Amino acid sequence: MSTSHVLDLENQMKLVWSPEMASKAYIDTVKICKKVKESDHVELISAMAGGWSPKLIIEAWSSGSNITTSIGLDIAARHLGTRYVCMVQNESARLEYETAVKDHGSPVPELVVGEAKEVMARLQEVEFMVVDGRRNDLYELFGLARLSRRGAVLLCTNANQRCMVRFRWDSVVGDKSRVERSVSMPVGRGLNIAYIKCNRESGNSSLRKRNRWITRIDQKTGEEHVFRG
Repeated sequence: MSTSHVLDLENQMKLVWSPEMASKAYIDTVKICKKVKESDHVELISAMAGGWSPKLIIEAWSSGSNITTSIGLDIAARHLGTRYVCMVQNESARLEYETAVKDHGSPVPELVVGEAKEVMARLQEVEFMVVDGRRNDLYELFGLARLSRRGAVLLCTNANQRCMVRFRWDSVVGDKSRVERSVSMPVGRGLNIAYIKCNRESGNSSLRKRNRWITRIDQKTGEEHVFRG
């Protein structure tokens, strides 16, 4: 087998960065969101979603949040021809979200309604996932994600909230996956990013390890509770 064929096979087994797609998503998002306040992080998220060329993009939206991140993800997904799913917790949140998106003149993406365990069980081969840090099921959502064999990019927005100061990616990553690299950025209201690599033999697996310590955050008090999963 030639060297070029080997490289092609390796690229098929991991996420590969595309500067061209990142640039397209970034530029279009800047054009649309230039009049929106607190949109500085949206262009970055859109560029990342476009650049990593994921086959499945998931967003976990929180009631009361703006929908600029959704706009950026939708732009990236349309450039890629990729499936983009937005999760909301109940029918009230769905109506709130749809109204906000339509008021912005943007298309409503594929919406799924339900609790973390129910919804994540229906979504497989996750490669790009954005979760609002204000959601009280933050750790559960990341822990239940069934990642692609190619790996995944995970993002937590609104990460500088009082309850988020002790956020740790190693609290959700199990033995079938590992954090290849991570970074916290002072954009928007705080952005935590992690590139997750999955062991090839495991594939399509949840991040959370059985009998592992699990961390949950009390959104009202900001207290961190740790228990066995």
